[in-house]
Amino acid sequence: MLKIAHSSIYAHPLPQGHRFPMEKYELLPEQLLYEGTVNTDNFFEPGILDEKWILNTHDTSYFSKLKHLSLTKSEIRKTGFPLSGELVNREIHIMDGSVQAALFALEFGVAMNIAGGTHHAFTDRGEGFCLLNDIAITANYLLGNNLARKILVVDLDVHQGNGTAQIFESTEEVFTFSMHGASNYPMHKEKSDLDIGLPDKIDDSGYLKILKSNIYPLLETVQPDYIIYQCGVDVLESDKLGRLGLSILGCKERDRIVLEMAKKNSIPVMCCMGGGYSPKISNIIEAHANTYRLAQEIFF
Repeated sequence: MLKIAHSSIYAHPLPQGHRFPMEKYELLPEQLLYEGTVNTDNFFEPGILDEKWILNTHDTSYFSKLKHLSLTKSEIRKTGFPLSGELVNREIHIMDGSVQAALFALEFGVAMNIAGGTHHAFTDRGEGFCLLNDIAITANYLLGNNLARKILVVDLDVHQGNGTAQIFESTEEVFTFSMHGASNYPMHKEKSDLDIGLPDKIDDSGYLKILKSNIYPLLETVQPDYIIYQCGVDVLESDKLGRLGLSILGCKERDRIVLEMAKKNSIPVMCCMGGGYSPKISNIIEAHANTYRLAQEIFF
């Protein structure tokens, strides 16, 4: 059964006019239920992740400042969010959603978190709509509990997974692969194990050709026994924060490549949603929904 982490907490309201589309966290499950891709049994409610797993990845001093809402104005500004207790609570629930989804993926082959993909959070700071890094926390949880030996992070958001790269820069058990817009945020890129910077406006065929030529050889060289997939849909041509040229169908084929690769090689995969900022919310929902439709088609 496809298991999906979802909570009403994910759709924490932001000030009017904020550019982050929180409503997608409610609309996406509604769409999946309406069309019959999933039913209510597919969803599970994340809780509050034990702090020891957060502190296994993030600096104690940073997490303490988050909890006590004592970040400086500059630190808050870099996150892109107005800091509040509700926002920090939301982030902690997202972390648990990804960890629990990772455990379900061990059982069912694949599992998803409606939120997550917070790849801009570093060990000691937040950036780019990310306070804590669910990809890193989940990877460290799996390694710390001897549930994985070698983890491949496949980050196909339009933005480089700079926080994830920094966290795992000296960790041999985690291989970070980021394929992103070369001229997009962040302007200063960290060093992933494999970075592929893409030109502006690259189309479906060009993107998919580069993805295939890089991701398939990684199975041989990395030999992962677990995949964490950041599948942001800000690669769409319509995205207002992206600079690439993918169609909704091209984005779907991107997901198919990753999910079919995982299924064919019997590698559990946990998918976290990442970004998506197209002006039409329907484009965001359709692109995200395709990931879930494919997961059902390929795995179940």
